[in-house]
Amino acid sequence: MTEITHPLATIPRDELLSRAEADPLRPRFHFVSPAGWLNDPNGVSQWNGTYHLFYQYNPEGAFHHRIQWGHATSADLVTWTDQPVALEPSAGPDAEGCWSGVLVNDDGTPTLVYSGRFEDKELPCVAVGSPDLLNWTKDPGNPVIGAPPAGVDITAYRDHCVWREGGKWRQLVGSGIRHLGGTAFLYESSDLRSWDYLGPLFIGDASQGDPADTDWTGTMWECVDLFRAGQGSLGSAPADNSPDVLVFSAWDDGETRHPLYWIGRYAGDTFEPEALHRLDYGGRFFYAPQSFQDESGRRIMFGWMQEGRSDAAMVEAGWSGVMSLPRVTTVAKDGTLAFSPVPEIAKLRSDHVSVPAQVLVGAGTSVTTGVSGNQLDLELDVQLAPGAEVRLGVLVSADGAEETVIVLGRAADGAPTGTLRLDRTRSSLNPAVDVEDKSGPLPMTDGRVRLRVLVDRSAVEIFANGKPLTARIYPTLGGERVTLAATEGSVRLLSFDAWTMARVFDETRSLLPERK
Repeated sequence: MTEITHPLATIPRDELLSRAEADPLRPRFHFVSPAGWLNDPNGVSQWNGTYHLFYQYNPEGAFHHRIQWGHATSADLVTWTDQPVALEPSAGPDAEGCWSGVLVNDDGTPTLVYSGRFEDKELPCVAVGSPDLLNWTKDPGNPVIGAPPAGVDITAYRDHCVWREGGKWRQLVGSGIRHLGGTAFLYESSDLRSWDYLGPLFIGDASQGDPADTDWTGTMWECVDLFRAGQGSLGSAPADNSPDVLVFSAWDDGETRHPLYWIGRYAGDTFEPEALHRLDYGGRFFYAPQSFQDESGRRIMFGWMQEGRSDAAMVEAGWSGVMSLPRVTTVAKDGTLAFSPVPEIAKLRSDHVSVPAQVLVGAGTSVTTGVSGNQLDLELDVQLAPGAEVRLGVLVSADGAEETVIVLGRAADGAPTGTLRLDRTRSSLNPAVDVEDKSGPLPMTDGRVRLRVLVDRSAVEIFANGKPLTARIYPTLGGERVTLAATEGSVRLLSFDAWTMARVFDETRSLLPERK
């Protein structure tokens, strides 16, 4: 991650907060840091009934520098309470930053495994917490792994996945082997402090595919996450043939690319891949995801919604980075992963609007939705005839000069796979922001699509038949209209429901909440 320097990097804290809170593009029902910089979700978990979200944080400004661990708690995954910073750099192996990691339960002791940065290198470190997870003590033996594997020419080495298996701890550290591809190095320990290197779990092939492709696996894997997608635990025989999943974020020479996942089988000290898939069609806008299993057995995942505007614009605004809404991860009938927002977010809904069912026939046939707003939850059920296309516009300005459009298309031959596309070409009149199209294949048996769109000012999360597309948009005209039109063929609108979403932070927050 390139560090940003800018004259406004010395904005006073009070002004930083006021700038962030005043920005009309700042999301209101997604989690954002009080101000300053936010990136990767860390240590996501549920501990004694309370959900914990740690995250990469710089409270000094909206740029990546001297990273700490911000911390927030929630009873419901919807409303959050800021807690004191969990980790901050100190003399020693994390003097240049406390980078990404995880929380594990070590026989009742909350324990963080994270990457400490020092002298331009990242190495694994450990900290133990108080029973309420609000106070943390770093292990005097840090770093607990003194160097990457000997004799391996690596591209980078950081980020952790840690789990208990067969009475031992196991750990993956994200990395890459130069001239080969991304990898995850596997370690084993009895105490989380002394680790034995077992070898690379699996090595990608960066020579395969075009580096411009949305499924290129990169030269380094960040934020690896290995889990059983269904019943059972890692290393055990799958009772229901549930696949194992290896999630990673493809990185290349300082550039964050996109999240991907392998479906396969983890056994012994290796991972046997079966198929590679895109995790989110928005690419880098859902980056560095981390997941956990909550106390009800759900696999919950968060991701970092990066910005799509310039470094200077972020610093000027006083904030950068949005946490995705928590999403439930399940296995679809075809063996791929499916995603949906946690149902708890429905408690933020108000002012319900329902659009009558109807048929849209022919290009340009439109619906008067009566829906408007910039904090919205939209649910549509549509059926597309072969060759049909439907466009849902959000944040449409009064004059139509700005609009962000979700496009669903079905092939003319009626194939069971169509296309989900986010057209951002007219989402902003600001020429400096990212407006690249995002798209991906969409399973649609008989042309049926269940679409969920969550709009939160500059954050958009789309779920279509379980496939997610996450992105950022930066409208300049304050448009709030919602439009719906068929642009090709016949589209049957089976249902259309819309709600206004409440904000989750109602009062001024503190950049550095005090310890009690």
